Amino acid sequence: MAENLLIGQGSKVEMYEALLPQIEGLVSGEEDVVANMANVAAALKRTFDFFWVGFYVVKNGVLVLAPFQGPVACTRIKFGKGVCGTAWKEAQTIVVPDVEQFPGHIACNSASRSEIVVPLFRDKEVVAVLDIDSDSLNNFDETDAKYLETICRLINIRD
Repeated sequence: MAENLLIGQGSKVEMYEALLPQIEGLVSGEEDVVANMANVAAALKRTFDFFWVGFYVVKNGVLVLAPFQGPVACTRIKFGKGVCGTAWKEAQTIVVPDVEQFPGHIACNSASRSEIVVPLFRDKEVVAVLDIDSDSLNNFDETDAKYLETICRLINIRD
């Protein structure tokens, strides 16, 4: 499982390549989306030592905090607001090298410096987002986007 990975061991690509089959093993056969989100958040946090890793799910027209690893977070985010709400609205991954430069950024924690948000879909509709914050600038790139999108597709979200 993901506990086998050491923080910072290998290149980013090597770390994702090692993590993918472990996440597949964690979520394979598990139908509970909350359990899967919790394990994915923990595996990503453990592997990469990100500042904050977690999910928000769409409920009653807002994003609501779901399983996460890290400091206390914002509980609700409106459609189109902040990085998470924008990723939801645009239905695409957003990489933010410097959160201070993102118009309307929601500062849940002032230590956050860069961010990536990946939408999760059910029938082409965004039903949740994976949000990852770093306390370093420019921590995320297309490599992260590619692998995190793959990881998010592994989480089977049902009604």
